[in-house]
Amino acid sequence: MQTFLQLVAQDLHQKIGNDLSRVAIVFPNKRASLFFNEHLAAQSDRPLWSPAYVSISELFRQLSPWKLGDPIRLVCELYKVFREETHSEETLDDFYFWGELLISDFDDVDKNLVDADRLFSNLQDLKNIMDDYDFLDSEQEEAIRQFFQNFSIERRTQLKEKFISLWDKLGDIYHGYRDNLAELGIAYEGMMYRYVMEELQPEKLKYDRYVFVGFNVLNKVETRFFERLRDAGRALFYWDYDLFYTRLPREKTPPYTHEAGEFILRNLKIFPNELPETAFDVLRHPKNVRFISAPTENAQARYLPEWVHSVMKNDPSGTPTQEKENAVVLCNESLLLPVLHSIPSEVKNVNITMGFPLAQTPVYSFISALIELQTNGYRRDTGRYSYEAVQAVLKHPYTRQLSPSAEKLEKQLTKDNRFYPLPSELKQDEFLEQVFTPQTGISALCQYLTDTLREVSILYRQEQETDDIFNQLYRESLFKSYTLINRLLSLIDSGELNLQTDTLKRLLCRLLATSNIPFHGEPAIGMQVMGVLETRNLDFRNLIMLSLNEGQLPKAGGESSFIPYNLRKAFGMTTIEHKNAVYAYYFYRLIQRAENITLLYNTSSDGLNRGEMSRFMLQFLVESPHDISREYLEAGQSPQSGREIRIEKTPEIIARMYEKYNLVRHPKALFSPSALNAYLDCRLKFYYRYVAGLKAPDEVSAEIDSALFGTIFHRSAELAYKDLTANGKEIRKEDLEQLLRNDVKLQNYVDTAFKEEFFHVFPTERPEYNGTQLINAKVIASYLRQLLRNDLQYAPFTMEGMEEPVNEIMEIETAQGKLALNIGGTIDRMDSKGDTLRIVDYKTGGSPKTPENIEQLFTPADGRPNYIFQTFLYASIMCRKQSLKVAPSLLYIHRAASETYSPVIEMGEARQPKIPVNNFAFYEDEFRERLQNLLQEIYNPEEPFTQTEDKRKCEFCDFRDLCRR
Repeated sequence: MQTFLQLVAQDLHQKIGNDLSRVAIVFPNKRASLFFNEHLAAQSDRPLWSPAYVSISELFRQLSPWKLGDPIRLVCELYKVFREETHSEETLDDFYFWGELLISDFDDVDKNLVDADRLFSNLQDLKNIMDDYDFLDSEQEEAIRQFFQNFSIERRTQLKEKFISLWDKLGDIYHGYRDNLAELGIAYEGMMYRYVMEELQPEKLKYDRYVFVGFNVLNKVETRFFERLRDAGRALFYWDYDLFYTRLPREKTPPYTHEAGEFILRNLKIFPNELPETAFDVLRHPKNVRFISAPTENAQARYLPEWVHSVMKNDPSGTPTQEKENAVVLCNESLLLPVLHSIPSEVKNVNITMGFPLAQTPVYSFISALIELQTNGYRRDTGRYSYEAVQAVLKHPYTRQLSPSAEKLEKQLTKDNRFYPLPSELKQDEFLEQVFTPQTGISALCQYLTDTLREVSILYRQEQETDDIFNQLYRESLFKSYTLINRLLSLIDSGELNLQTDTLKRLLCRLLATSNIPFHGEPAIGMQVMGVLETRNLDFRNLIMLSLNEGQLPKAGGESSFIPYNLRKAFGMTTIEHKNAVYAYYFYRLIQRAENITLLYNTSSDGLNRGEMSRFMLQFLVESPHDISREYLEAGQSPQSGREIRIEKTPEIIARMYEKYNLVRHPKALFSPSALNAYLDCRLKFYYRYVAGLKAPDEVSAEIDSALFGTIFHRSAELAYKDLTANGKEIRKEDLEQLLRNDVKLQNYVDTAFKEEFFHVFPTERPEYNGTQLINAKVIASYLRQLLRNDLQYAPFTMEGMEEPVNEIMEIETAQGKLALNIGGTIDRMDSKGDTLRIVDYKTGGSPKTPENIEQLFTPADGRPNYIFQTFLYASIMCRKQSLKVAPSLLYIHRAASETYSPVIEMGEARQPKIPVNNFAFYEDEFRERLQNLLQEIYNPEEPFTQTEDKRKCEFCDFRDLCRR
């Protein structure tokens, strides 16, 4: 395969010889010069004088007296002129992002040598004198007519008024802006191009001959520049194309112009090619073309090893494939990382022409976390940070490496549920003090970011022996981020950039997200991984293109512009058709010399991707003279079937169970009602939680779940009754009535409970409720009133205990002999009246259940009354600890409003009269017998830990991911 650059090098050497020192070779981009140099050197066996290599943009910059302006500075300068010309009060925040759009339009105006006075003339004048515009051809005239057909000047809306008033000023803004920039010695690219063209004197140019290689679409400045050099006899032109999309379509019936050849045909007419047409009939040569559909983006990258293996083998002619003849072209550049991870080990050298996205480095995530911390993460009214913002900084690898206290602090905040921590409690060491100092204003924020990045740079200062590519990459990304923020800081300090914090945040995030870190390497060696734009002028024998979807090539949607489409078209400016034609050329030119072409596209429709192959693929499928193989990738996976989990009680597990609940070694170890309920609901859950010791990690949450709601209510009730029993255990009606009248006191109990159980703050500190928390606090206060009103009906009574721990030792028979186990828990409340002791368990949710008998409490089933099991367990313990009758009770606060409500538990068969359990002694023996059997079953080696049959119990289980249910 002879490449385009080889043909050019051969022809140029024949025409000019070995001394090319007075020749400048101009490429659309710099990359092609590295490959061209290699081909040129191969033309002679003797040393030769190398030509100068320059890209078209570099050439214009060299010829201009101005420097290319910094993008941010350019917007700031435009804003000054805009304010001056329009007397608008619009802030830079509102102006910034559409100011960029206006500069883009001015750039296009200049690059296409548009008469700005005519374009930006009063729209009424434009309509009136349209017929006098002799510079318009018929197509352009039609475009202007269509514009005024759709845009009626007479019928004005508010939006139209705004557009017209600004349009009338654009000419003055354009001229004033250019004058200001010229005084400062800076320019945007189009302004630079236009000036060079207007002042061009070909005889004063540095080189004798300018060779233009591989161009396609030319703007008006470039066209005029080429013409001037051609007329001066100082230019040679080399165009790359193929007859397939230039001459052949015009010879068909009916003749047509192929999209890919539209601009090349124009160029060939004005600037004849140095190479003969016979060199450009290669697309019809034999090729192996494959279209492959893939179910996801990443699946395409996973296909790479197979593709590499197929192209590395010798082809039928026996010619070995060189790595540099292979190219992986990414239409979606976000595939770079999956592609790099998929390149197999047999590829010895890789050259990556695309930059590594800064947004995928730890530096970017760290800066984002810091900005979020100091903006949305800090409340100036309360002087507190939000936990989410603090956690993102504390968990970042940089913070972990630079702060010895970060991990410990993060665990402490989680344990205390501190979702609004104060800066003072976060400043645990020198680095954390710097990070958690609140910043005010954009200058302080940028200074804070640069200071923090300087601290991070310490991590990369020492060259490590294992300094891998990622460390080099991250060091480079740190430097790039630092210089970018520093540049913003200098513009802010000089008064050029005056933004609100939110706008600065958006601007900074966008600047960082669009930055790339260049890879260093030898470009002319190894397999090439590149974006579509980098392929210009290069040819490859084996080619694979990934993500060749509609919307990726050509890119979806046109660029935003303030100049309406029809006016752009009328004045010969760039339109969406130009861009589509450019991408069509890139596609066809890239495949014309390749021998093995593999094109992949993603069939899934998600986000912007519509799951369609690119129109260019479809077009090639129809036009191609070659047989095209249609294939699809399929993930070699079968759906996972749910596997039953069954844990046998091995000697090791039995030994662990004996050890864990051994009263000699662990006197406080006990089987709580929660543990026994867990076993009855799901044996495997019991194993995970109470044998293996697994538990869900703590989380900081501003939400109040039902369990936490209940805990806060319990504590509020405990505080209220502590006050009522301060002078004795008897609860009297008049005390309850007095407390019910004191709303402030009741709310204080709730606030105190919130501070202790939820906010974890000092008693003297005021709780900071958000909306949902405030609603919960009011509901808990109303529940507390309901409890007191309910007790008012029952009073007088004696309060025997609140949140009282109780336990009892039970002996069971096991395979290894007798085993003593501690059983018990914490009773919410015990009160007595007459000869009855009530065991009261508060419930803030759910509905009362009526068990048929004791057996039902021990039978695993949906709707098993587990709360009653818990209260009965406490009742059985208390029966043996005192002489009063024991009445187990469940007080459902939210259902206790009626005067006849009784919390005493009832039992009985369905559709039979229910019997209140006023004396648990009648049920105690059966309950204890079944409890004994349950404990013996838990320690029975023949009974494995199995999953529950009732999958509804899995919905909110902490271990559902382990079970894969």
